[in-house]
Amino acid sequence: MATIDEELGQLERDIRQLKIEYDQYFGGGRKRPPTEIEWRIELIVKRYSERGGEMKFAQRFRFNNLTQTYAKYKDIFRKKVQLKEEGRSQRHFGAAAKAIEAERAKAHAEAPPPAARPAAQAPVVPRPTGAAAEVPAFRVVCADPEHETENVERLYHAFVQAKARTGEEIHKLSPAGFKEFVRKKTKDLQEKQKCRNVEYVVEVVAGQVKLKALVKS
Repeated sequence: MATIDEELGQLERDIRQLKIEYDQYFGGGRKRPPTEIEWRIELIVKRYSERGGEMKFAQRFRFNNLTQTYAKYKDIFRKKVQLKEEGRSQRHFGAAAKAIEAERAKAHAEAPPPAARPAAQAPVVPRPTGAAAEVPAFRVVCADPEHETENVERLYHAFVQAKARTGEEIHKLSPAGFKEFVRKKTKDLQEKQKCRNVEYVVEVVAGQVKLKALVKS
């Protein structure tokens, strides 16, 4: 039986393939809409909508992001199909779909390196615009990340949620990779700066999330 992460990966691939096949259908390269792949997506979406309690923090966040993207595509496809059936054309379909892709592929801010597939997922946080994206900075002090797991988890959640608010990619982040990053960064600063405490700050600067490590006396 496939794991949750494997099925979410398949869902992501199916959504990408669905867009490709609909583009072919609307462009005349296919005679029929891709109903089979759409049925497969609907099956996975329904299954995990009913089993949300089985998913971890990052898995829920990934699933919600995918279902939001699918819903946007589905609305575009529905309108396009209607226009096609009515014998009209819609030249801006491609631009609308590309806009969705561009929104999901915003540039990454300074972030720790990914180490593993996501082990946890966050709830969907609507993406604000303008000043609303500038959330208050989150601060936490670490001296021994190995034994300060609660502080590291709070920092990870603040980092993920800030990225979610600004619409940045988080799929490659994982709690394990983040914890290892904090452990190494803390040890490195302690050795180089001869300090004990390191303050980590999550803040949004010019619409992008920054994670800073500051030496504390």
